[in-house]
Amino acid sequence: MSMKIIKTMSNNYLIAFAVASSILTSCGNKTEEKKEEIVDVADTIKTTQFNISGELFSVPSPIQTALLIQKSGVTYDKSVLNASNKVNTFSTDYARSLNLGIYGADLGYVSLYNQTQDAIGYLGSVKQLADKLGISAAFDAATMERIQKNMTNKDSMMVLVGIAYRSSDAYLKSNQRSDVSSLILTGGWIESLYFSTMAYKSKPNNDIKYRIAEQKQTLTSLVKILGSNSNAEVIELTKQLVDLAKVYEGIQFKYTFVEPTTDTTKHLTYINSTTEVIVTAEQITQISEKIKEIRNKITNNTQS
Repeated sequence: MSMKIIKTMSNNYLIAFAVASSILTSCGNKTEEKKEEIVDVADTIKTTQFNISGELFSVPSPIQTALLIQKSGVTYDKSVLNASNKVNTFSTDYARSLNLGIYGADLGYVSLYNQTQDAIGYLGSVKQLADKLGISAAFDAATMERIQKNMTNKDSMMVLVGIAYRSSDAYLKSNQRSDVSSLILTGGWIESLYFSTMAYKSKPNNDIKYRIAEQKQTLTSLVKILGSNSNAEVIELTKQLVDLAKVYEGIQFKYTFVEPTTDTTKHLTYINSTTEVIVTAEQITQISEKIKEIRNKITNNTQS
């Protein structure tokens, strides 16, 4: 049986990808100084774009997915994370880049739920991977100090995650390492989708189902982004994502334009257009199984 989900366009998902921001320094040195207040959470709401052969691709943020999961009433579940002590099992730049993206999504997740102790562990893990990839130089001391001072401030961490990501992304691109950047991006997206499927299994609701279904467009973009990489491991990953895309082919989207309304007294314009998504329970199950299989291969997880 198919299910129709209708969302207003104002709830669309193109929010900043803040995953690779996790390439941070260790938080081992605690400080007694008063924590710096950072309130502009919207700083992380910027779309990450890739330009491949003149074509622009946008990728949403795992941070936004974590926010949706939390808002849906799903409680913190450490078992859905990639264990932070597995860093040394990733021996190639391919594995390190993907898992850096995964750990970045994990860091955003634990920070959002105010799990400070777990956040410290993931910060250490992403620092090790960043060091091994040779990209720790992407961050300046000032940003790192701000991160250390705001570990227990959820909103501040969300902002700093965005700042650090934009620094790392610019660094990778300026040093002609877009291959690493695209894999970090892909790893974060995979972990984000995995979070969504696990959350839906735990507490089914239409918002999470919609979030899973709407990844169809992003998946198409990622396949195109990775398609320019001739590395054998990347080619194999792309094939796996193409198989996932085949499941998504049956998901239908129907956009209906409705004239916006304006409240002149409040100087506000309301978007009334809607997007209808038609997705079946079987499709959600197939997506869940496939993304788990892909993630397990990346994280060296042998569990079924």
